[in-house]
Amino acid sequence: MADAVWELDSSDGQLTVMTAVAGPASRVGHRLTIAMGWHGTVEWADEPVAVELTADVGSLEVLRGDGGATPLSGPEKALVRLNALKSLDAVQFPHIRFRSDEVERAADGYRLVGTLEIHGVTRDHTMDLTVEHRDDSVRVSAQDSLRQSDFGIKPYSMMMGALKVADEVRVCFDAELAPRE
Repeated sequence: MADAVWELDSSDGQLTVMTAVAGPASRVGHRLTIAMGWHGTVEWADEPVAVELTADVGSLEVLRGDGGATPLSGPEKALVRLNALKSLDAVQFPHIRFRSDEVERAADGYRLVGTLEIHGVTRDHTMDLTVEHRDDSVRVSAQDSLRQSDFGIKPYSMMMGALKVADEVRVCFDAELAPRE
């Protein structure tokens, strides 16, 4: 049973997704950095015992596009956002959820063992969370790689498949938390 519950959200940190490009025309495509709004809870009993994080797919925002034949313009960012929301079926699957009821201490933080639900598909998932204690706060971070196809998502493609978003994406979470009483 939890002694306390911490409520966290996007004001505490950032959840980003980084994509790569694939296909014969990949050099003209952009490697995207996408932010998503999120909220979460951490249940405590002397240390964390459960963690849940929910990302709002509709909040997806294209922060930048690296590489490509030309810089990614504002209208292109809007088009990329629409294509991503369509690929993710955001209307039918508006949230991505990670839930861990098994939190194990690790050398530099915690190992979170639980489930990840994306696009209506739930899979067992383990994630390592790094914890760094600072003078007046705690920094927590995690990086993970996921394959879109594992969750029934067909990566966006164009030019008859000559240019497409790579199946594997990298997810990064970084938050700075003030001590809780």
